[in-house]
Amino acid sequence: MSILPRPLILASTSRYRRELLERLRLPFDVCSPEVDESPLPGETPAALANRLALAKAQAVATRFPDAVVIGSDQVADLDGQSIGKPGTHARAQAQLRSMSGRSVVFQTALAVVCRVSGFAAQDLAPVRVRFRELSDAEIDNYLHAEQPYDCAGSAKSEGLGISLLSAIESDDPTALIGLPLIRTAQLLRQAGLDPLLHSGAAR
Repeated sequence: MSILPRPLILASTSRYRRELLERLRLPFDVCSPEVDESPLPGETPAALANRLALAKAQAVATRFPDAVVIGSDQVADLDGQSIGKPGTHARAQAQLRSMSGRSVVFQTALAVVCRVSGFAAQDLAPVRVRFRELSDAEIDNYLHAEQPYDCAGSAKSEGLGISLLSAIESDDPTALIGLPLIRTAQLLRQAGLDPLLHSGAAR
């Protein structure tokens, strides 16, 4: 069994991102980045997602300088307005009502950082989603079933939330769930961790 050249850490406590990263079969740890996710005045959704992804990776890399750290963030973009995690049932209702019948771009940002090697790279995987015309009954039933209050835009597409949508456009299909794996694998290769060469490696 090969040894992973450097420790790998996912700077997130999201179980959705953890489950996605497990697909690459690289051993990794998870660490909460503890970053203030408040948008800056005038900040676009894409800029917010990019800034937070990098901030999360850098926050954890400061504590573990020899590790390769992955940070990711997602912000829903409705006509240039940032839509984040609703947190409550009422906010989730309002989000889904505002997006009903409309196109929304989910800006999923990625950052990979290693302080010891000096490696730092970022990428953005936008996903354009078309929401169906949703009735209040559909919205309420969905929210009670999935309780997607920790998902940007309340759209938990890996579950019942897929029924909210009429179309998805993306060149990185897992980006909508929160971690673009095609881009993640690319940046990890650049950082010296190739999933095809190091899958199943020991820590």
